[in-house]
Amino acid sequence: MSNNNTVEVKELTKKFGGFTAVDRVTFQVKKGEIFGFLGANGAGKTTTIRMLCGLLLPTAGWASVGGFDVFTQQEQIKQHIGYMSQRFSLYEDLTVRENIEFYGGIYGLSRKEIKQKSEELLDYLNLSDRSDTLTAELPLGLKQRMALSTALLHEPEIIFLDEPTSGVDPESRRQFWLLIYELAAQGKTVFVTTHFMDEAEYCQRISIMQNGRIIELDAPQKLKEKYQASSMQEVFLKSIGEKPK
Repeated sequence: MSNNNTVEVKELTKKFGGFTAVDRVTFQVKKGEIFGFLGANGAGKTTTIRMLCGLLLPTAGWASVGGFDVFTQQEQIKQHIGYMSQRFSLYEDLTVRENIEFYGGIYGLSRKEIKQKSEELLDYLNLSDRSDTLTAELPLGLKQRMALSTALLHEPEIIFLDEPTSGVDPESRRQFWLLIYELAAQGKTVFVTTHFMDEAEYCQRISIMQNGRIIELDAPQKLKEKYQASSMQEVFLKSIGEKPK
């Protein structure tokens, strides 16, 4: 692996029976980069992320995440990444503090570390006065910020976010992306899938998937120049062969 790349993928493939969900994808993600993964539902984004997170064994190809092989070192990968699924991942019947403590235990933090991290997170999220509130009672935007924060408890260098702002209001989405920028500024690599084309503008580079393959990979501005488009929505539609409305 290149010293400047935290994720390297070559010809990565996943088949389910006779169906090819991910078809020989190849790309690299640099340290500290915000890398966007775009595509319609069923394009292969989530399957790719699950393989890179050590949650799904590939059928063929090769990939390395944080220097660990996706075929043989899945457990090491899980210990060195943060992962936030597209579905809300916290336990709503636990309080805010109980969720933080629970995930701290999963990541193997000591009691002292969990206590310290809990206070830091509660202060950062402005939830100190609601630490004993059931998570179910929080607004969705705040739940998502909290879910991301718990995924960072063990201070991973690589963070995978699978459609993290789905169902969140525009202001909460904006706040969430400010947090992503903060993480990248700290040197963390952020790998994010989204179906919001305006969010693609926030990424340093993006890939566009269609039918399990990467059909475009470049910086948003360069893609807009290539397609003579004024927005990433227009780029996306032109790249997959549809006419912008």
